[in-house]
Amino acid sequence: MNLLAILVAALVPLIVGFIWYNPKVFGNAWMKATGITDDKMKQSNMLLIFGVTFILSLLLAMAMQFMVIHQMHVTSLFFKQPIDDATTEMGTLYQSIMQKLGTSYRTFKHGALHGTISGFMVGLPIMGINALFERRGFKYIAINVGYWMLCMGLMGGIVSAWM
Repeated sequence: MNLLAILVAALVPLIVGFIWYNPKVFGNAWMKATGITDDKMKQSNMLLIFGVTFILSLLLAMAMQFMVIHQMHVTSLFFKQPIDDATTEMGTLYQSIMQKLGTSYRTFKHGALHGTISGFMVGLPIMGINALFERRGFKYIAINVGYWMLCMGLMGGIVSAWM
């Protein structure tokens, strides 16, 4: 686990959000789709919102590792196996796999691909279901899911490439 990569990846939703939800980009359309007014925005505790957003983004950045780094899947196959000792059968097998595959697919491009796919396959169903029950329109879903697909793509790229 690369803590620095996780911290940097956790900043992505904040940075992208400043751009994505800017009135010159999707901000006005998003406010109209949600029914939020300028007055309601001014009444918000933005420090609390950004603080909690960063904490939740840390959780997402940690989860992204398991979605985009294939080596974590290999390691999980050996759960509760003695892999630290290369003299054991499982240790030898694990070391052999890791030596042959090493850092395969640990690139920004590969992580971004898996992050974007995760945004589509996880973010869309969750946000889509919520939006349907909240009686939100397509524009609301498209703006928010697009934002999360971009964020998860960038986050996946960061945690995958930064070793």
